[in-house]
Amino acid sequence: MIVYEYPFNERIRTLLRLEDLYEKFSFFLHQSDPLQHHVAIATIFEMLEVAGRADLKSDLLQELDRQKNTLIGFKSNPNVQADMLDQVINDVERASATLMGSTGKTGQHIRDNEWLMSIRGRTIIPGGACEFDLPSYHAWKKLPAEKRFADISAWFAPIAPLFDAINVVLRLLRESGGTTKVIAQAGSYQQMLQGKVYQLLRVSIDQGMGAIPEISANKYMLWIRIMSQDGDMKPKPFEGDVPFDLTLCNF
Repeated sequence: MIVYEYPFNERIRTLLRLEDLYEKFSFFLHQSDPLQHHVAIATIFEMLEVAGRADLKSDLLQELDRQKNTLIGFKSNPNVQADMLDQVINDVERASATLMGSTGKTGQHIRDNEWLMSIRGRTIIPGGACEFDLPSYHAWKKLPAEKRFADISAWFAPIAPLFDAINVVLRLLRESGGTTKVIAQAGSYQQMLQGKVYQLLRVSIDQGMGAIPEISANKYMLWIRIMSQDGDMKPKPFEGDVPFDLTLCNF
């Protein structure tokens, strides 16, 4: 199954983008080639661009606090597994505490590092990080992989609590939804939402069908058109009915 996600608002869209960047960063950080570590550094710069909202940290702290209070309210429910609930509450408390402990504006330590900022200024130029543009960066890339890994990890460490909090918030959001099995008849599916507010839509489709959902939604209606790709990869309407799992998520 392939899962496609659609955010209903800019706040969730930002969190999903940062989650995607973190997965990319983690992959390239744990590689050994200098070119792969260059991608890891460039991804940190992308993270700072997306996380530039001044209120992102406070938004996450407020959401974590709200989720903690909601979860604590479940303790009196006899149908809830107490050990699993305690684990989730501990995850929320840990993420909140580490994020609260991070000081200053997100990524300010990067902005204060003139050497890193010189790299950032060149990476936005196609081919701008060549050895003749940044000889000191070229020399750094020739260091052992273990040294480069340690340096990049140290540069990322001050913003790691932000991504820990994002991981917890998105996990709780995804687990909040109920999944239903539906069918897109003749490649199209519509559902009235009757003004109910959701934050995230998840569509799971069997990969073997070659079906790709194009999603549009607001608080009144969601519309899913199923597409396929031909030889030149150009999307075209899918012919036939497509069963899929639909999950609407909201805190």
